[in-house]
Amino acid sequence: MPSATLVAAPAVAATRHDRPRGHAYTAFFGRWASVWLALPFPLGLLLLWAVSSHFGWVAPQVLPSPQAVLATFIDLARSGELWDNLWISLLRVLAGFGVGVAGGLLLGVAMGLSPVFKDYVYPFFKAFSQVPVLGWLPLLMLLVGIDEALKIILIAKAALVPIAVNTYKGIENVPARYVEVARVLQFSRWQLLWRVVFPAALPPVWNGVRYGFTHAWLALVVVELLASSEGLGYMIVFGRQLFQLDVVIAAVAVVGVVGYLGDQLLARIEVILLGWRRSGF
Repeated sequence: MPSATLVAAPAVAATRHDRPRGHAYTAFFGRWASVWLALPFPLGLLLLWAVSSHFGWVAPQVLPSPQAVLATFIDLARSGELWDNLWISLLRVLAGFGVGVAGGLLLGVAMGLSPVFKDYVYPFFKAFSQVPVLGWLPLLMLLVGIDEALKIILIAKAALVPIAVNTYKGIENVPARYVEVARVLQFSRWQLLWRVVFPAALPPVWNGVRYGFTHAWLALVVVELLASSEGLGYMIVFGRQLFQLDVVIAAVAVVGVVGYLGDQLLARIEVILLGWRRSGF
């Protein structure tokens, strides 16, 4: 036994030290491969935009130069106008998204756990979900006006639908063998739900939450474009009305970046919540 140990140890050490010197670089580029692959297209568009503006292929009144848009962004940021409107939009989307998450989870859990409830509610819910956000706007404007309630309701509706659907599907598709093992272990109904059904359904449920946030953010911008005097959507409309396309492009860029960062934040939370899957649970 001692001789086997002495022979095996150098072999392991040799394996570790004989790795190619480029292993670290390969791992780095492999980890960031999606980033490198995503960069050429937007950088190419930015280059084409800069070249067309420099040579006058497109009139500045139609498409401002990247330098003009950057200068406008800096001015809006320094004046505080950008941050004030961004803060208002964030408060709106968080309020509507919170309502949508609560309602979507409750509705999805009820449909997933109760076939009778699903038979009664799902047909109406399916029809309700087919109506886009803008389809509800005229009716809700008559019922609640054009104040904050209108915006929160429409944002909540946009978030509720994907969350409810994914929650219902996630619970419905929990593998039957999980439930059978729980019954063999004589779990109570609450133990079955909290220790088996909900953890198994969490991945699709969280996907629904991410989709819900995306829909909520899109609904926010649409609502602010049509019925608002504050927010990022209002900045876009105001810039268009004054033909300040540099303001429009700057606001659109902020909308895209904030939406992307919000989705990435939810993705990071997903890694934390679903870390048990990597531990071999």
